Amino acid sequence: MKKAFVLGAGLGTRLRPLTDQWPKPLIPVHHRPLMVRAFEHLRSAGVGEFVVNTHHLPESYHQAFPDGTWEGCPVHFRHEPVLLETGGGLANVADLLQDGPFIVYNGDILTDVPLQPAWEAHLAQGNLVTLLLRTDAPVRNVAFDEAAGQVLDLRHSRRLNHPDQRGFTGLYVVSPAFFNYLVPGKIESVVAGLLRAIEAGERIGGVLADTGAWLDLGDRSSYLAAHAAGRTAGFPQYHPWNAAETAAVHPCAQVDPSAMVDADSSVGPDAVVEAGAVVRGSVIWPGGRVAAGAVLTGCVVRCGQTAAGVLTGVDV
Repeated sequence: MKKAFVLGAGLGTRLRPLTDQWPKPLIPVHHRPLMVRAFEHLRSAGVGEFVVNTHHLPESYHQAFPDGTWEGCPVHFRHEPVLLETGGGLANVADLLQDGPFIVYNGDILTDVPLQPAWEAHLAQGNLVTLLLRTDAPVRNVAFDEAAGQVLDLRHSRRLNHPDQRGFTGLYVVSPAFFNYLVPGKIESVVAGLLRAIEAGERIGGVLADTGAWLDLGDRSSYLAAHAAGRTAGFPQYHPWNAAETAAVHPCAQVDPSAMVDADSSVGPDAVVEAGAVVRGSVIWPGGRVAAGAVLTGCVVRCGQTAAGVLTGVDV
């Protein structure tokens, strides 16, 4: 497992106004960009080179990775002036991913599910694509023959009425021959390419990934919840975060001794919480400020912004 394609081009509309400042894969989770969490997970499985597509706020990626690397690993960015969706985005980077199987990783998930079993099944079974599937996903619309380890349908498109439906994690192993089922320049979901491959008789495999945590950070409630979940014992399995990464208050933050920050909150580096402030279930981004006497519940304070007064469920 040498290369990965990490999807970074989404608009993140459900997270606005947070994504007005950063693309969704770059929003901080436990004080570091969500995409870095993906890189950490992938590197633990042997990936040493990353391809990332961009669209919304593309300059942000170059600010986050100015020399085109992450901890010594090359990161190749491919901009999409027109958003191509997952299938078109994958087709658009085909030239960078021709030297063997690779893994695709949605840029809006936080997970530590084991990746190696899917990789091994992909190679052993000769799959064209191998999807990592989840039993407890909120949306379960992948028809899966568990005995054969084979995906038969997605989104009920083939009308098979198959009784065993699983959820797609947004993680999958791909062989370069799959590019034959994608249309360069076409705006479409990767599901369309998968269905074309199934209809052509190709083997689309599946592996259950029910162990470990899997969080879709598509909306603000799941984003806030991820900070509490990330502090549970043993998460992540692949590389336990150190105390600074999971602490409610980053060591480089400034919190007045008279302020209160609860365990479900996250106060990032260079953030400031002034005297008498109360922060509950909230995330303060790097450089954010909570004014003296403010009371925040379920809020997000972005970089360079100040929250004051009594606020509930507000993004500042």
